[in-house]
Parts: sequence; C-alpha cells; structure tokens
Amino acid sequence: MNHYKNWAVFIHPSTLKLASFVETLLEPVKCRETAKKIELGLHEALVNAVVHGNLSNPKKIIRVRRILTPNWFVWQIQDEGLGIVKNKRLSSLPLEIDVNSGRGIYLIHKCFDDVRWSSKGNRLQLSLKK
Repeated sequence: MNHYKNWAVFIHPSTLKLASFVETLLEPVKCRETAKKIELGLHEALVNAVVHGNLSNPKKIIRVRRILTPNWFVWQIQDEGLGIVKNKRLSSLPLEIDVNSGRGIYLIHKCFDDVRWSSKGNRLQLSLKK
C-alpha cells in the first residue's frame, strides 16, 4: 500500500513575479517559522531557475512538483535550461563579498535538510524534515 500522496504539479511562467506562487507552494506548511525558512530557500531556487536556467525568457516555464510524506516536505524545481555544471553547485559562500552571484545556492543549502541536483543540473530537489 502506498502511504504517500501523489506529486502536486505547479507550472509558472519564467518571470520574477514569484510572491503568490511561493505562497501557493507553501500552503501545506503550517508552522510560520518553518514556512519563513522554506520561503527564503524556495524563492532563491525559483529566481535561479528563472534568471540562470531560463535566462529570463518569459516564453519558458518553471515546473515545480511537491510531495508531502509522513516525515518530509519535498519540492522539485525544474527549468528549461541547460543545467548548472557540477562545480557551480557549491554550498559555500563566494570569497568576494560583493560578487553578483553565488549566494543563492548557499542560502538554499541553509534552508533545507537535503538538496539534490538532477544529473543534467536543471532540476533541484529540496527537502525539509517535518
């Protein structure tokens, strides 16, 4: 018997108008403190998908899948880009404090218990223990 609910699928245009979309993705999270932490990480991941993955092309989409298990909240964020190369998937802060990028992936790792990339690098799975 399958104890897990099916994946919920959400499609969003590749724009940075993300506030209501993130709100929708967070609906099952009841704890405000947990929701704030997840909101930051999801927002960073979605911005990366729009800007770096889809190159801010409004004709492209972001697909998010969400599943709730007895112990985990899980989101998969996928863009239509070529993927991020393995050596750019680092969870450390950039050495130069005023650099234009590199902080997002660090923040994502701080907001979730488990962060995994697809082999291509255009899908990110973010999981947080309940």
